[in-house]
Amino acid sequence: MTTDAPGTTTGPAHPSDRIDTSVAHPARRYNYWLGGKDNFQADRDSGDMVAASFPTIRTAALENRRFLQRAVRHLAREEGIRQFLDIGTGIPTADNTHEVAQAIAPESRVVYVDNDPIVLAHARALLTSSPEGATAYIDADLRDPERILRHPDLLRTIDLSRPVALMLVAILHFVGDDDDPYAVVTRLLDALPPGSYLAASHATHDYLPPHVAQEAKAAARGGSPHGLINLRTRAEFTRFFDGLELLEPGVTSVAEWRAEDAPQPRPAAAEVSMYGAVARKG
Repeated sequence: MTTDAPGTTTGPAHPSDRIDTSVAHPARRYNYWLGGKDNFQADRDSGDMVAASFPTIRTAALENRRFLQRAVRHLAREEGIRQFLDIGTGIPTADNTHEVAQAIAPESRVVYVDNDPIVLAHARALLTSSPEGATAYIDADLRDPERILRHPDLLRTIDLSRPVALMLVAILHFVGDDDDPYAVVTRLLDALPPGSYLAASHATHDYLPPHVAQEAKAAARGGSPHGLINLRTRAEFTRFFDGLELLEPGVTSVAEWRAEDAPQPRPAAAEVSMYGAVARKG
């Protein structure tokens, strides 16, 4: 690894010119559900369409974000992780991965990956590292792990011979079976040394009324701009952690994962319909 100086923030100088605000994008739609302002009419319309079938989607988005923050906090504080690879970053909000990690260990180094140039523009402007640490931003797609792993900004920022936390939060359900998401995750984990971690969350239809689940699955198969979400069962999600050691409490609702200090009462699993887990590579 060619290490950037502490406090370095690197990223693409010119994100690829493919912004189309007339088509909904998952990152901007997620921003809308979180109450953000960095979204467009197509994103809001799409978000409202999803909310019509799943009225608690905003609760789900918020709880998923809180899961990410608790996972990063645990990994930095309890497991001593100082390097994070966050794929599917989304538009920055409060308490992003590097902010949570660097609040505990200022020397933490974080690489963000997203395929939306609007996200990358916001990341370059807002996600500034602590003086002791480093952040970088990569314009890439989860479905192309080789581009991510070989990217010079990753190799300058993260030492792949030392443990890394791979953060795949609310991103895997955008990868269809035809793109073999299990092979993608395996390739990423194979590049990381023992002592690394996988933190992931995933939308599920296990708690949805049958008609809503069928609508969501049909939308994903049909390429609907409102429904490109591949819902998976608990067993299908757990398969992403094959060969890893799950941390307690294992696979559970993101609202319940190590949530003892979270606001009470906790939302019901059916309100969130999102599984989460963290596991260690031995």
